[in-house]
Amino acid sequence: MKTFWIRTASATVYALLFLGSIYSGRLLGNSKVGIAILTGFALFVSLGCAFEYFRIAKQQDNHPNQPLGYLFTALMTVGLGLSSMYVGNALASFGVVSLLTLLVMALVALAVLLVATPVTLMVELWRNSQRPFADVLHTLLPMLYCAIPLGLMPFLHYRMNILVMCIILVWVNDSFAYMGGSLVGKHKMWPKHSPGKSWEGTAIGVLVCLLTAIFVGPLFKTELVWTEWLLLGVICSVIGTLGDLVESMLKRSVGLKDSGNIMPGHGGFLDRFDSLMMILPMATLVSIVVILI
Repeated sequence: MKTFWIRTASATVYALLFLGSIYSGRLLGNSKVGIAILTGFALFVSLGCAFEYFRIAKQQDNHPNQPLGYLFTALMTVGLGLSSMYVGNALASFGVVSLLTLLVMALVALAVLLVATPVTLMVELWRNSQRPFADVLHTLLPMLYCAIPLGLMPFLHYRMNILVMCIILVWVNDSFAYMGGSLVGKHKMWPKHSPGKSWEGTAIGVLVCLLTAIFVGPLFKTELVWTEWLLLGVICSVIGTLGDLVESMLKRSVGLKDSGNIMPGHGGFLDRFDSLMMILPMATLVSIVVILI
């Protein structure tokens, strides 16, 4: 239980920083500044995740082009954030403008990909790599795995309650799954990738997450009905758990327990944001459904 309280304290600090970034625009009375701050937070996290990803990849004798990887990860994160700021700021409550914002963000992401892929391939000519295919893929993957999901946060800033609820639901799911597994966990869920995760703990985490979504979600002043909050709860519990297992698979494949040590009790950036990076694209889809309905 001591580890649980360390994890809880660390998660609380992280949540305060995260929520401070989300609500900074409201606190400062300037939505553009708020989105810029949230984009900066997303940039910090995505670069931290890229650093840890490269560390994992190099454990298997890969040699990703880290400077290019950081550059394109940063460009993707900032590009998505700034496109959210300048397109959707004035009339974000209108569905047409929100969808236009998503269209511009998609074009920005496509533009970065169209530049990043050929540039990385051409630069590889001068690196004399013995595994160019693997090195190119490992150079670009943090941009796809980390930067694009985290870069969606500024768009969800216009649906602030959805973004905040995602953070709450991930925390609830993780905390109760860990606590439930510590107390009653007997049957290992996926020993190969996550030896500490049990079916009992996972079930408790999912159940509490769904109940929180149903009863706490409607307390937010938003257009979502309880069934849509339930859908968000399913996404945060099920997809979030799978996201955690995916990250565990990557680090366990090279013999690492944690991706880093920046957060006591949680490990590194990837350890903390693995679930959220899988959830954010799905949460964006939920917001689109709300717009269209």
